[in-house]
Amino acid sequence: MFKETLVSIAERTGFSVSTVSRVLSGKAAKYRISDKTIALIAQEARRCNFTPSLLAKGLRTNRTDTLGLLIPSIDNPYFAHIASIIVQEARTRGYKVILIDTSEDEQNEQEGVRSLISRKVDGILIAPAGGDPAFLESVAQQTPVVCIDRCFAETSLPYVVTDNFRGGREATQYLIDHGHERILCIQGVRHSMPSAERVAGYRQALAENGIKQRAQVAGDGFSIRNGYEQTLRALHLRHRPTAIFALSNTILLGALKAIRELRLRIPDDISVLSFDNYEYLDYLDPSVTRISQPSAEIGAQAMEILLRRINGDAPQAVQLRLAPSLVACRSVKRL
Repeated sequence: MFKETLVSIAERTGFSVSTVSRVLSGKAAKYRISDKTIALIAQEARRCNFTPSLLAKGLRTNRTDTLGLLIPSIDNPYFAHIASIIVQEARTRGYKVILIDTSEDEQNEQEGVRSLISRKVDGILIAPAGGDPAFLESVAQQTPVVCIDRCFAETSLPYVVTDNFRGGREATQYLIDHGHERILCIQGVRHSMPSAERVAGYRQALAENGIKQRAQVAGDGFSIRNGYEQTLRALHLRHRPTAIFALSNTILLGALKAIRELRLRIPDDISVLSFDNYEYLDYLDPSVTRISQPSAEIGAQAMEILLRRINGDAPQAVQLRLAPSLVACRSVKRL
């Protein structure tokens, strides 16, 4: 199959290869190329559906204008949302994004990173699946890396994340202030930083109110099934919880299904509070109280830090924890 090149376009239009290259790379003005020449070359490029090779461009300029984005699960609405934000941010700055779903697996993650490096991406944004920063720190020696949503306890890598400990503590304190002491916390993947920090915040709030012995932490996954199974199990106990703190919206959806199957009413029979914020939570009956993460700010700040590192303007690792906010609705009853 014949592949169009700068040479083939130059032959048909009668211009030099360098002139064609300058027009199609957006440098016509710099070399004072006439509008008529620009129009003729652009028209021919469109006619033959010419697509420049990013790898070839990378060899010439050491830039491909592409970024890599690795997330644990595109199935999870939170990660789908933050991916959308990053893609939009990248587009406004002239970059394309290669998205990789790691399926919450560290080996998949490392293979994905190596694949991105082989494609000469200019930088990488990643929500890490593993607990050891060594691999990513070594990658960052050649390709800029910024962590989003998750970070490591001790690392030189830049990151932008939610202050998950603060969110977990504030959510639990809100439930305690409404009279709840038997609060079931349904966690996500145990080794994941957001889940571990939210649980730590939950335990801290209980301890500060003298009821740390009442802690109930269950589950191991940011999945609907996890929320469903743990809620069913808890609501069949003799002393069942009066409130459920779901550490993600996916966990919340499973919990809601279990509550409705048992014909219980929210908040009359059981109160619920979720981590993550989506507009659809306002349309549930009742609307759900939740901890809102600053997703848009995370995406924008991470993109800014990455581009500064790509351009060599950020020698120091910027590590940001952004404050979440509590959105009070009607799913929590005052006892």
